[in-house]
Amino acid sequence: MFQRDDLKSLVKIATEYGAVDAAIVKVDAIPFRREFRAACEQNTCGKYGRCWMCPPDVGDIDELIARAKSYHYALVFQSVGQLEDSFDIEGMEEAAKEHNKLTQTLTEQLSPFLSSPLRLGAGACHVCEHCAKLDHRPCPFPHRAMASLEAYGIAVSELAELAGMKYISGPNTVTYFGGFLF
Repeated sequence: MFQRDDLKSLVKIATEYGAVDAAIVKVDAIPFRREFRAACEQNTCGKYGRCWMCPPDVGDIDELIARAKSYHYALVFQSVGQLEDSFDIEGMEEAAKEHNKLTQTLTEQLSPFLSSPLRLGAGACHVCEHCAKLDHRPCPFPHRAMASLEAYGIAVSELAELAGMKYISGPNTVTYFGGFLF
């Protein structure tokens, strides 16, 4: 089991490598909401059924929640991107890519400390520009592919509060969250 200093070290690694903030929370305190799947089914982001790591292909919501709840702790981290204005879609997409790069960097840096964590990111998987699912091919990078916190039914705004972080970081910003469950 992890000691307090071990957990502090994980937070320190996350912030040293680019997270704006990071915290450890107990998984049994994380708010899970099955109804998030219905939000995905509305396909607001356009990825429903078009990405291996998005619903419905990522898996049954009850199974995903049960998998997540099988872990004890979560290292929650955030990144904040600057936007020209609140309609800067390209800035949001660029910030999402940067958040994914941060997650990949943290994966490398945390691997000596975390054995087989469940990595969850923000939004659709951003590993490939074009998901192989669209070409009816298997994922070429299953070890790097990543589902979102929301795909697992996690209420991110409530998770942010639980972790002591701001869900909204101010005007002309976009805040993304990720997590390593271990």
